[in-house]
Amino acid sequence: MFLSQIYSSSFRCYDAGVLPKWRSPRAAVVPNFHLPMRSNEVKNRTNVDDIKSLRLITAIKTPYLPDGRFDLEAYDALVHMQIEDGVEGVIVGGTTGEGQLMSWDEHIMLIGHTVNCFGSSVKVIGNTGSNSTREAIHATEQGFAVGMHAALHINPYYGKTSLEGLVSHFDSVLPMGPTIVYNVPSRTGQDIPPRVVHTVAQSTNLAGIKECVGNDRVEQYTSNGIVVWSGNDDECHDSRWDYGATGVISVTSNLVPRLMRELMFGGKNPTLNAKLLPLIQWLFCEPNPIGVNTALAQLGVVRPVFRLPYVPLPLAKRVEFVNIVKELGRENFVGEKDVRVLDDEDFVLIGRY
Repeated sequence: MFLSQIYSSSFRCYDAGVLPKWRSPRAAVVPNFHLPMRSNEVKNRTNVDDIKSLRLITAIKTPYLPDGRFDLEAYDALVHMQIEDGVEGVIVGGTTGEGQLMSWDEHIMLIGHTVNCFGSSVKVIGNTGSNSTREAIHATEQGFAVGMHAALHINPYYGKTSLEGLVSHFDSVLPMGPTIVYNVPSRTGQDIPPRVVHTVAQSTNLAGIKECVGNDRVEQYTSNGIVVWSGNDDECHDSRWDYGATGVISVTSNLVPRLMRELMFGGKNPTLNAKLLPLIQWLFCEPNPIGVNTALAQLGVVRPVFRLPYVPLPLAKRVEFVNIVKELGRENFVGEKDVRVLDDEDFVLIGRY
């Protein structure tokens, strides 16, 4: 039946001048009328086991032009630096990449751009999660359509749901492709408890969990065969070598990818871990991504442009960063320019973009 017939039948009138009896359009009552936009073609989609094996994934920063649009040249240069220093995957449009400040058009465009430019050299994991299941489904369909290798999904925040609702939310997106579930209660206001994770782990598309609760939770999963990436840079060394984590999804690797690779690949190294802790603590002295945005601007890798509500760290903290760079060695950081303090007037804050 054609759609015109479906809708015309809803308002059929048999006698002139008689108000027709309204009938529900067939589109509203036919089961599965609205089918998902999925393709069974493999395209360049990676195997879920290829995602499970990644040890160092960078939650990549999104740089901006002075008017607030994406600075793709700076973005490309930053991704190149990550690849050259051994990063295996990037999270596009995550918290660090400020997906929360992007329109979905921007979001999917940046995922597609990253796949087109770097998809043969690094795994591209698109943050297509949302607190709206409808949006999460639609964005994930689009993300896989433009070639991302895996999806990152958070649990619904603010408008929290029940544990059964969490399972239903994740079950709605898992069939589309390899998926990492992200548990960060400090941002969502709700923990994803182990019984929910064990339930959704029945899907063959669950690559693993990005876990921010702590190493006891990490071990609880890894001892049961569930892949875990630490979501806390300050804990990732111990997560990897003492608690069975596969690796880390890192903010710090935006700045020092080579050192973070050594931390994840080079065996237990408490000396290097201790050496990195002052940088990591500095990065998270204010909510992420304020620290990494400030640091990359000071290193001359990105323009000092912030999309509000994020603002740069204050002058005293910027001076502290210069000293941290000198202590660790400028050669260990991305970029080639000298690190600078920058004046407050050097920063551009954008409210409309």
